[in-house]
Amino acid sequence: MINLIKPLMPNATIGIVGGGQLGRMMAMSAKKMGFRVGVLDPTANCPTAQVADWHIVAAYDDVFALEEMARRSDVITYEFENVSVEALNSILPYANIPQGTDLLAITQDRLLEKSFLEGNNIVIAPYATIISPTDIQDAIESIGYPCVLKTTRGGYDGKGQYVLYSTADLAPSMNLLREGTCELEAWIPYEKELSIMVAGNGREITTFPVVENIHRNNILHQTIAPARIDSEVAEEAERIARVIAQALDLRGVLAIELFLTKSGGLYVNELAPRPHNSGHYSIEACSMSQFDAHVRGICGWPLAEVKLLSDAVMVNILGDELIETYDLIAHKPDWQFHYYGKEEAKSGRKMGHITLLTEDITASLEEIYQTNIWD
Repeated sequence: MINLIKPLMPNATIGIVGGGQLGRMMAMSAKKMGFRVGVLDPTANCPTAQVADWHIVAAYDDVFALEEMARRSDVITYEFENVSVEALNSILPYANIPQGTDLLAITQDRLLEKSFLEGNNIVIAPYATIISPTDIQDAIESIGYPCVLKTTRGGYDGKGQYVLYSTADLAPSMNLLREGTCELEAWIPYEKELSIMVAGNGREITTFPVVENIHRNNILHQTIAPARIDSEVAEEAERIARVIAQALDLRGVLAIELFLTKSGGLYVNELAPRPHNSGHYSIEACSMSQFDAHVRGICGWPLAEVKLLSDAVMVNILGDELIETYDLIAHKPDWQFHYYGKEEAKSGRKMGHITLLTEDITASLEEIYQTNIWD
């Protein structure tokens, strides 16, 4: 793999594998800093292509297309973790991929991820590897109910997992095992779901504020920044983030999702090797957005301490809510509207988000509720 000896300068080209909304906002940050941007994605007119300089229409594992991207780019990054590690490895000898592929391999496989976290003394939920149906019963005897069966690969937004509350749930959970090896995880009785973004450039590490996340149907609904937690909890989350970033020699940004228990315990739930939905608030509310931090990190630019300039609430716009939010534009001049340029508004699909900068988080949450869009 090619390594940057000095920072990448404006007018260089950043190639992004994946053309969704994260790539789009990454590209917008890169363009602001003077970089050219290319994208590889199989969908014509994908969100990132709408703001990029060029677009290679191809599958993410198309080695010939990745080779073309390597020829046309000074640095390559990815906007989601289900990119083929094998395909990226094949271009490593002549491509500059600062994040490397180890991080990708770790975050693509839940068992590898848990092994990595355990190896760095990070607290995670008790778990067991499940290869055959007989393994589940043995695991439940030690883990107990409730517990969660998860596929080791490919799950996001609640997909690829099944919650077991009793023996009655064993039979329906077997469908997941047909997809391959799974892991059975203890259910953590959490009080809050938290996340923290951390960024690195090979020399410096910087963390973002700890935020609080509210999910609906396993999809992120709202992010509250900063999280309404004790300072000791925030400090521990930051410590965890720095330990993980250091162990990975992190370049770019990484999201760490955590569970907070009533007693103040923190469990790392999962990692995402990229900008994250829960970090969108940072575009308006922080001294540096997660997308700016990612671009700076992969290009070897220095990373300053991130300051929270204002408390904020971010709410996602899903397909069923899209049209109704258009009516808010004329009535909410203080709200920051972001739309992703997706051509089809499907139910449950992330179409955009809105950020409210606020001096009163409770009042802002009520203001969102009163729109009757997110009932």
